Amino acid sequence: MKRDETTNWTADDDRKVEDAIRRGATRRDLLRMLMSGGVAAVAGSSILGAASRAVAATPSRGGFIVVSGSSSSTADTLDPAKATNTTDYCRVCAVFNRLTVLDGAGFPQMELAESLESDDAKTWTVKLRKGVTFHSGKSLTPADVVYSLNRHLDESVGSKVNAIAKQIESVIAVDNETARIVLERPNADLPVILALFHFMIVEDGTTDFSKPSGTGSFKVEKFEPGVNSIMVRNENYFKDGPYLDGFEFIAITDANARLNALLSGDVHLINAVLPQSMRLVEQSPGVTPLISTSGNYSNLNMRLDMSPGDKAGFVEGMKYLLDREQIQRSVFRNLAVVANDQPVSPASKYHNAELKPREFDPERAKQLFEKAGVLGQSIPMICSPSAPGSVEMATLLQQAGSKIGLEIDVQRVPQDGYWSNYWLKSAVHFGNINPRPTPDILFSLLYAKTAKWNESQYMSDKFDSMLLEARGSLDEAKRVEIYGDMQTMISNEAGTAIPAWISNVDVASSKLKGFETNPLGNMMGYNFAESVWLEQ
Repeated sequence: MKRDETTNWTADDDRKVEDAIRRGATRRDLLRMLMSGGVAAVAGSSILGAASRAVAATPSRGGFIVVSGSSSSTADTLDPAKATNTTDYCRVCAVFNRLTVLDGAGFPQMELAESLESDDAKTWTVKLRKGVTFHSGKSLTPADVVYSLNRHLDESVGSKVNAIAKQIESVIAVDNETARIVLERPNADLPVILALFHFMIVEDGTTDFSKPSGTGSFKVEKFEPGVNSIMVRNENYFKDGPYLDGFEFIAITDANARLNALLSGDVHLINAVLPQSMRLVEQSPGVTPLISTSGNYSNLNMRLDMSPGDKAGFVEGMKYLLDREQIQRSVFRNLAVVANDQPVSPASKYHNAELKPREFDPERAKQLFEKAGVLGQSIPMICSPSAPGSVEMATLLQQAGSKIGLEIDVQRVPQDGYWSNYWLKSAVHFGNINPRPTPDILFSLLYAKTAKWNESQYMSDKFDSMLLEARGSLDEAKRVEIYGDMQTMISNEAGTAIPAWISNVDVASSKLKGFETNPLGNMMGYNFAESVWLEQ
C-alpha cells in the first residue's frame, strides 16, 4: 500500500485499520484514529479506501450458501469413479482431493502428491504430502492411492475412466510415503490425467459411497440422490480453506427457474445460464456473471451402428445441414466459437486450425441424403434442455431439412433422466461434453473403441493405434501432428457433429467472493467449494 512520504505510517498501522474495519468501526471512527496518529485527512481517506479494498479481498470465514446445478437424477453419486455430470463433479470435488490439480492456466499442480516424477514417462514415483487425514481421522497413505487407482481397472466398479485407466500396468506402495505407478506405455500427460475428477483418492477399502470419508474441504452431512446434499466444513483440512461453514447443493433443471432463484436470493451460485438471459443478468443488481470459454460443447450424435446413421451419406449430410454461424449468433448469442466437428477447442495448443468448419450447404446435404435413401422418411431427433442449445439446434435442422425434403421429427424430452435414458442410446440425439484438458483424455473417453462414452459408436483400429502412438511420444512436434490428423479423422468419419464450442456462464451473488475461471469447466472447474467465501 503506497504511503505519503510525509507520514510515518507503517505496516503495523495497516493491520490496525484493517482489524478495526473487520470489527465494524465506522468511517468517522477510523478517520479520527488516523488523524490522531498524525495523518492528514486527505491521506487518511486514501489509506482508509485502500484498507477497505484489502479487507474486501481478504477471505473471511463463516456463512452458509446454497448452490444450484443444472442436472440431477436418482443416479447422482458421490463415487468419483462413477461421476457423470456437473452436479456429481461439484460434490466429489468438495469431499475428495486428487494427486494433482489443474490451475487456472491449465497446468498441473501438486495436491495430495508432494511430487510426481519420472525419467521416462512410464514409471512414475508419487511422494505423498504429509499431515493429510481423511474425515474419519485416518492418515493418507500409499495404500489409499493403490486402492483408488485400481478401482478404475475393476470392470465391476463401472468407472467412467476405465478406458483411460487401462494404461496403468501396476500401482504399488513403496514405503509409508511413496507409491509407484507403472504404465504400459510412456505417457507424459499422466500429471494432467490424474487431475481429472474421477481420479479422486478415496479411503482404502471404501465400497459404500452414501456418506464417504474423503480428505476434501467438506464433510458429507446429508446426501439424497436427485434431491440435495449438505456439506459442512472440514476443520482439519490441509489447505488454508475452506472459508464457508457449509453449503447445500441442489439442482434446478429449468434454466429460467434457476436464474430466478438466484435473482430472488434463494441461491448464491448457479451454472449453465442461457445466453438469452444475459441481458437480464447484466441489468440485475447484486449479481455477477462469470464467463469463460474452454471447450464445452453440445453435439448431435448419430450412432453409426443404428439406422439412419449406418447409411452412407447421412452423417455427412447432417453436418452440412448445420448452419454454424446462425447457431453461434442466434442460439448462443455470440457466447460461442464456431467448431469443426471435433472436440479439441482453440484453447488447446493441439487444436488443428487448418481443419475448417463445414459451410452451411443444404443442396450438398440433399445429395448426400438422396445417396443415403432417407428423403421422405421421418427421422426422430431426441433433444432436451439438458444439452444446452440442443432444442434450438434441432429446430433449425428441422426447418432446414423441410426445405430439401428431409423430415426431422424433433422429440423434446424432459431433463430428468435424459442422461440415463436417451444419451448414448438413441439413434439420433444430442449430448453435452464438459471441457477436458488434453486430446488424449477427450479421445480416450469419447472415440476409442473401448470408450464408455463413445457417443456415435465410432470404431477405428487406425485411430486407436494413433492414440497410443501420440500418448507414448515425447516428441512434442510429433504429438501435434498426430493429434491434428486424429481431429481430421473424427471430423470426417465419426457420427458426432460439433457446431460450436460454448462459453461457460455461471452467475453468482455479488457477496460471493474468491471466484475464478478454470479450464475444466463451470464453477471453478467444479472446485468452487474450497475457495469461495461469503462477504459478511
